[in-house]
Amino acid sequence: MRKRMTFTRFIIEEQRRIPESTGEFTLLLNAIVTACKEIADDVNRGQLIDVLGSAESENVQGEMQKKLDVISNEVMLRSLEWSGHLAGMVSEEMEEVYQIPGRYPKGKYLLVFDPLDGSSNTEVNVSIGTIFSILRCPEGVTEPQEQDFLQPGARQVCAGYVLYGPATNLVLTAGHGVNGFTLDHDVGEFILTHPSLTIASKTSEFAINASNHRHWDATIRRYIDELVEGEAGPRGRNFNTRWIASMVAEVHRILIRGGVFLYPADRRENVKNGRLRLLYEVNPMSFIVEQAGGAATNGRERLLSIKPESLHQRVPVILGAKEEVERVMRYYREMEVELTTSEK
Repeated sequence: MRKRMTFTRFIIEEQRRIPESTGEFTLLLNAIVTACKEIADDVNRGQLIDVLGSAESENVQGEMQKKLDVISNEVMLRSLEWSGHLAGMVSEEMEEVYQIPGRYPKGKYLLVFDPLDGSSNTEVNVSIGTIFSILRCPEGVTEPQEQDFLQPGARQVCAGYVLYGPATNLVLTAGHGVNGFTLDHDVGEFILTHPSLTIASKTSEFAINASNHRHWDATIRRYIDELVEGEAGPRGRNFNTRWIASMVAEVHRILIRGGVFLYPADRRENVKNGRLRLLYEVNPMSFIVEQAGGAATNGRERLLSIKPESLHQRVPVILGAKEEVERVMRYYREMEVELTTSEK
């Protein structure tokens, strides 16, 4: 007989450690995981059920949507609106707050999600995923508005993602470490396979889209150039580079074998404030990375300390191995000192 810890058992046992727990949070997590299982099935069947390719529509950011973007967003809404655990939802694919229909009861939590991160990779069968973040709804609010979702990442109750790849993985934190689960398709349950995930403070692997080198600021160019120079450069050792163009896959690789991921702001108009969305991608991933012992910054401050200004705000991102993230922050401080000195 196989003795394995299922996700359901795991979160129930975690719930029992909190005397004041009502079970509502546990039920909400189960509902999210069930929705992600449905998305996993759509992703895996892909071409067989004609859900690949463009949806011939744009999302709120003006990006062309894939069919699976639209389908995944609908699955999340349909699977969670009736649960009774949420007061409202926001999604990367929607311009405004999604209000829970009046025919359903409302709960005390808010859900923020990216239904299908990395969807541009669907046709080439590269790993993609769903990212989610759970916040508490402000006391007394029954119809949450945009400002109710604009909470710093440090106030997240829980964050996680589901990676759809050769295996379907669930990674989750509720502020007490990070645990990873793998979907057993035979029994339809996620099984604990990666308990207590941690990120080594040192690494020799980095991920960045090097084709944007000419657009980066001097600090990012300095840092990446030093890595590329390898043992002949100031770092005195060689580094490997990886780039998947799916944040879920990038962070998952860092959790499993270490590394640092960068998507900085640059001189291009559409990336001058960063590329990745603070609420839907950056905050949940930063929460996971920090809980695993890593660090996450925009170059100058901790990402989880930033107070969001809008639902679809973008920010620069450097996260992963603590020593590398802190080095980039030190380079930014040095640059600011140089600029201040030159202006005197």
